[in-house]
Amino acid sequence: MNPQGAQRSRSRLFQPFPIGKGGLVLPNRIWLPAMVTWRGTEDGFVTPSVREIYLRYALGGAGMIVLEATGIRDIASGPLLRLSHDRFVPGLKALRDEMRAVSDSVVIPQIIDFLKIATRKPTRVFMEDAFRRGLLAESVLGLSEAQFEAALPRYLPSPRHQRDFFYGYRQTIEDLSLDEIRRIPGWFASAARRAQAAGFDGVELHFAHAYTMAAFLSVTNARTDRYGGSFENRMRLPLEVVRAVREEVGRDPLVGCRYLGSEDILGADGAIHGNTLEDAQAIGVELARAGLDFLSISRGGKFEDAKQPPVGEAMYPYTGHSGHTCIPRGKSDPVGVNVPLAAGIRQAVRAAGLTTPVVTSGKIIAFDQAESILQEGRADLVGMARALLADPDLPRKWRAGSDADLRACVFCPFCEEEDQRHRVVTCTLWPKGPDGGRSRLTPGVWRPDAPWNSRHVFSFADATRVTTA
Repeated sequence: MNPQGAQRSRSRLFQPFPIGKGGLVLPNRIWLPAMVTWRGTEDGFVTPSVREIYLRYALGGAGMIVLEATGIRDIASGPLLRLSHDRFVPGLKALRDEMRAVSDSVVIPQIIDFLKIATRKPTRVFMEDAFRRGLLAESVLGLSEAQFEAALPRYLPSPRHQRDFFYGYRQTIEDLSLDEIRRIPGWFASAARRAQAAGFDGVELHFAHAYTMAAFLSVTNARTDRYGGSFENRMRLPLEVVRAVREEVGRDPLVGCRYLGSEDILGADGAIHGNTLEDAQAIGVELARAGLDFLSISRGGKFEDAKQPPVGEAMYPYTGHSGHTCIPRGKSDPVGVNVPLAAGIRQAVRAAGLTTPVVTSGKIIAFDQAESILQEGRADLVGMARALLADPDLPRKWRAGSDADLRACVFCPFCEEEDQRHRVVTCTLWPKGPDGGRSRLTPGVWRPDAPWNSRHVFSFADATRVTTA
């Protein structure tokens, strides 16, 4: 280890971090946030490709690895992982066992509920479907597509139906009956129990972005019953979920959540709408009081300002202004742009007398940057998604003082474009494979004691345990 590496070993970033009530200790304070990989089977099972990428992350040395968003409803959802039935437990258990065999990383899945969404339909298909559902008179089918579109408000006076025409059908929380809402805590709790059975160290509840729980927390929640309107009502379902999960898994497993420090929804009026940092501070205090073991802070990523999708595609919540705040894309975007949100939430939680750890993320790319966040008390843990996708070995390289060997994220749109099109998410910086392509080759493990020309040679059959402390 070079002198810089010896100094790095004494940094706050590489000190162990106790977390939760069950005696768990993160070997360091680097946090891999959940990133959908689209590597599962079409019915939600673990594949060799899923095992490959997460074993690589485990070998890379991050203290916490949050498994990608994993569904809690037993419904068709494409190649997303699921914990919606006991049949998914064996595959996930095998994955966790493999990761534990090679690394001290703490590993938890992020569990998510999402509502129905459909692709944007061609005009004629929409017209015929609307007729079958009783929204259009049969005579309207005699119109040309251009005639229908020119007089759309006449034939579809409802703004909701007009939105479905332009953007594709999207279910909202206002569509849910009370019976449907009351089932959600049980789904989360059952998924958390299955995660426990699979050997994971806990769960992260997905209360962020464009999905069910974030919509209930939002000031844009337009329900008029006890699950909408006032702050107390908007907190009701999230707190019911937290209680149900904790009752199901007990005191020791980690139960935390990822939620939004700001929604940043750009309205048609040009103003920014949705929850602000002040709203997020109040939410964070209530979630901490409810006994969560950590708060992981994200930003934006909402459907409300997403761009119109092409015909045949579904809305993607990271295409509008709020999506840009969630995923700072440009090289010119400031680094650490979302850190002030985590800092503000941490300050409010501490002022309430609570010690719940706060995780920050958002274009954190350098060791000195990450270390200063911790030293200055702006967060307790540092999350990096794209940086670890580009180079899973970043924690080991940072600790060894081998920054020059890093494969640093260049903030190109490649990984996000793959996600938007539901293709296997990879990085354009990964080494080229035998076929000359680089988009499907998982990079090999980096070994600081190996010659440079062999540092990226890796076989899972030869994997040995690597401590991350």
